[in-house]
Amino acid sequence: MFVFVMDQLGDGREHSATVAMMRAAAEREHSIWHCLVRDLSLIHGRVRAAARPVIFDGGRPVLGARAELDLHRATGVLVRVDPPYDILTTTLVLEHLRGDSVLINDPRGLREANEKLYACRFPDLMPATVVSADPERLLAFAAEQPHGAVLKPLCDFKGRGILAVNSGDPNARSIAEITTAQGSRLAMAQAFLPEVAEGDKRILLLDGQPLGGFLRRPADGDFRANMAVGGTVHATDLDERDLLIVNRIAPSLRADGLHLVGIDVIGGRLTEVNVTSMAGLPQLNELTGGRHDLRIIQWLEDRSEQLAGAAQRLSRQG
Repeated sequence: MFVFVMDQLGDGREHSATVAMMRAAAEREHSIWHCLVRDLSLIHGRVRAAARPVIFDGGRPVLGARAELDLHRATGVLVRVDPPYDILTTTLVLEHLRGDSVLINDPRGLREANEKLYACRFPDLMPATVVSADPERLLAFAAEQPHGAVLKPLCDFKGRGILAVNSGDPNARSIAEITTAQGSRLAMAQAFLPEVAEGDKRILLLDGQPLGGFLRRPADGDFRANMAVGGTVHATDLDERDLLIVNRIAPSLRADGLHLVGIDVIGGRLTEVNVTSMAGLPQLNELTGGRHDLRIIQWLEDRSEQLAGAAQRLSRQG
């Protein structure tokens, strides 16, 4: 049994990475269940969910009647909620599953890994970056960069709220004030990388190893390459710099239990580490002709067997 803690199905999610994993799990003859964060409960120390089974009708996921599940009996529980969400309380509830179900990604890792800030553990791999709530500091940083800067809210996704500024832009101050909520909210400024016109490389990692990657190129009139805002996808290979980045960050990802991750690389620079609802799995399958969704499910099956074996050994020792 696989339980996917996510947002509502629909709104284009039928072609998402999450649904691709659901289909792959169904192919492996697992039962598939869907629930929202608000459907989780902690009752006498056990995590339960008012979940609905997922059945595929002609490739389209259809939800069945709601039932209450004991998530400690699940093979795997996959957190696939789009940020921002109440990550603290959600992950503290899911902590109670530790040792019983395989958790993707680990609740502690999710609390540690803001998708913008996690990359800051590796400043030498990143473009020049500043995090501040002070609009003046962000604008001064942008003025120092040869191509200006990109301002990012820290808790959003799919390119939402990402804006480019430079010292000659009459809107720069207003952009900085909006991004920081008038100086009351931390935001990130990164040096603008003109190589984004050639493509923002999304690399998917499973347990610190690359499944593969693809390029996302911006639509005309936009600098953002996110697929959600019109970026187009193109096949690519991983080069030496990509592999260097992967090898550098993989031990940290494994230590934090961040087993399923999508990283973004522009011009050989790490810009983000996506740890919740990372996108790109169907696109990677299509561009490479592989079944990376099945690889993920098989990895989860193996990890579940390892977990069960460890529990049996502990029981015998007790």
